[in-house]
Parts: sequence; C-alpha cells; structure tokens
Amino acid sequence: MFTFKVDEELSLKLLESTDAEELFTVLDANRKYLREWLPWVDGTQAVQDYYPVIEAWRKQFAEEDGFQVGILYKEQLVGMIGFHSIDRRNKATSIGYWLAEGQQGNGIMTRACQALVTYAFETLKLKRIEIRCGTGNKKSRAIPERLGFQHEGTIRCGEWIYDHFIDVEIYGLINE
Repeated sequence: MFTFKVDEELSLKLLESTDAEELFTVLDANRKYLREWLPWVDGTQAVQDYYPVIEAWRKQFAEEDGFQVGILYKEQLVGMIGFHSIDRRNKATSIGYWLAEGQQGNGIMTRACQALVTYAFETLKLKRIEIRCGTGNKKSRAIPERLGFQHEGTIRCGEWIYDHFIDVEIYGLINE
C-alpha cells in the first residue's frame, strides 16, 4: 500500500477497495457542498460505485500515469488529491482535489498540494503543473494562489456542471 506522510497530521494514501465505504461516507456527507463545483458527484450514488473507480485509480498508479490518493487528516479520510495524468513528452501534469466542507481552514489542501508539487518537480522531474478551478470557487482558487502558481487565463464556459456552464481559471507553475 502506498502512503506518503506529509507531516504529523497529514498523509496521502493510495486507496483500496476496503476504503470505498469510508470514501463514499465522506462524499455523501458533503454531497451538496461538493456538487456546486464537481460534475461527477451525482454519478456516485452508492458505495459500489467506488469499486471500479478505485480499481481505475490503482491501475493509473501502476502504469505511472499519475495517481489519485485519499487525504488523511489525523488518520481520518477527509478528501482526495491527485495528478490527473502525466504528459511525459511535455513533462507536465495537472492537480485535482476536493476536501470535506468541515475540514476547510486547517491548511490541509495547501499542504497536500505542496507535497504533490514537490513530488512532481523533485521526483518526477516535471517542468509544469496546472490547476484549474471554477471562477467562483474562491476557496479552491486560493490554493494555487497561495502556492505561487501564476494565473494564466480564463476559459469561458469551460466546464458543464449539471445544468449550466461555468468559467474556469487556469493556474500554472513552472519548475525553474
């Protein structure tokens, strides 16, 4: 099992099928909150929906094409973070994340993102990392801004969320 200790409170864990129930519980408790910005929330209606997803995440990790890991804060699963995929030719990746509403404000996502940035640049030797956030998602946008990512632009009508389009902000960080 892959686990990466970020600090005394925080670690990242490659999930297994046995984690599906806990992951679903966190999602379900935060469904309304997460649904505002994440287009996949409604498609996850039961614990069983996570079994093929977790298997796909484990395959992605095994194929070294990025990874999706659970965020453990004080040993409790509170969200997810990962590299969507890795573009080896261009030495680039993008980071996606979500966090339970009640865990906001503890620096969890900033620390988890910083750990992924360090891993991408130092271990994977990548050149570029991108984070995309809904324009109105101020909490999500604060993460790349806090970590020194440069705002590179706005994609108008960049993502369909259930019944409407949202604009998407692009942030980039270059390993220089």
